[in-house]
Amino acid sequence: MFAMRALVKTTAGPGLELTDVPTPKAGAGQVLIKVLRTGICGTDLHIDSWDDWASRVVRAPLVLGHEFVGEVVGTGPGVKDVRPGDTVSGEGHLVCGTCRNCMAGRRHLCIRTIGLGVHTDGAFAEYVVLPESNVWVHRHEIDLDVAAIFDPFGNAVHTALAFPVLNEDVLITGAGPIGIMAAAIARHAGARSVVITDVSEYRLELARKVGATVALDVSKEPIADVMPELGMSEGFDVGMEMSGRADALQEMVATMRPGGRIAVLGLPTGDVPLDMATVVTRMLTLRGIYGREMYETWYAMSVLLRAGLDIGPVITHRFGYEQHTEAFAAARSGRCGKVVIDWTRPTAEAVPAAEAVPTAAPTAV
Repeated sequence: MFAMRALVKTTAGPGLELTDVPTPKAGAGQVLIKVLRTGICGTDLHIDSWDDWASRVVRAPLVLGHEFVGEVVGTGPGVKDVRPGDTVSGEGHLVCGTCRNCMAGRRHLCIRTIGLGVHTDGAFAEYVVLPESNVWVHRHEIDLDVAAIFDPFGNAVHTALAFPVLNEDVLITGAGPIGIMAAAIARHAGARSVVITDVSEYRLELARKVGATVALDVSKEPIADVMPELGMSEGFDVGMEMSGRADALQEMVATMRPGGRIAVLGLPTGDVPLDMATVVTRMLTLRGIYGREMYETWYAMSVLLRAGLDIGPVITHRFGYEQHTEAFAAARSGRCGKVVIDWTRPTAEAVPAAEAVPTAAPTAV
């Protein structure tokens, strides 16, 4: 078995190491993928810094990474629909297939979900293996950088389309990359207005580029002040909480109209006191969002891109795999959108801003 380069949490402590590890093989029902690009997720930053969550959940040694695009180079026995040469992304939630929700077709609710790059070796490597059922084949031309972030793009689609947004006033709290993509999706889906909040002017400007009606620095102006400017008299119709901050969810609840609906993706680090009297008397709906619906969200992502949705502006930094330290520093700085690592080049000087791969002729999805 030959070795490959991989970014590994080698020991239980801070830091990562680019090192050689055995190249995986595709077993029965599995697909071997040559990794082309990967995106850095907040989860990867937690594992790198080895915070309390990571020390409880992760077992070293571990190859990180769950956001990726690659080329299929081999398949194991029993694989039917994925072929060598296919350009693919991967669903990073590995489900059991036998629990109540899996058996009912609600695999995103699997009680025994395993995370790629969290509980099992991931995609920050030259090669990765996935079950065929977790492989998404791109049947149309796609920018490799965009294909690399289908995982967080899916989070944004799942959240943004959790409730109908056509003609609605939408509030998004948290202008991280997923929040920014959600703003683009809501506008594309016909929202009347999209207000997104943060305290980072860098990220608020990215949100403006993808079509946010108002990108608001809440350290300088309260949300309620922009409502009259947008012709709103009763409050927002749909909320999307992306920040994980208690005060953001509290202010969102306070500015929703009666009957408003809130999708919550942001993970808080502590308890969140909530004005339940307002939730009850305004008859608000709160819905937790985790991951992507398998595979309805993936269909939606491909359709949205083919229909003209542009999430390219959210990708702001590109690095080669030997520049992983700089890549993680950029992702941690907050002055970035999505950070992409190219696994075909050690450094990124020669990487073009966009590189599309022509695949098979488009088919209905």
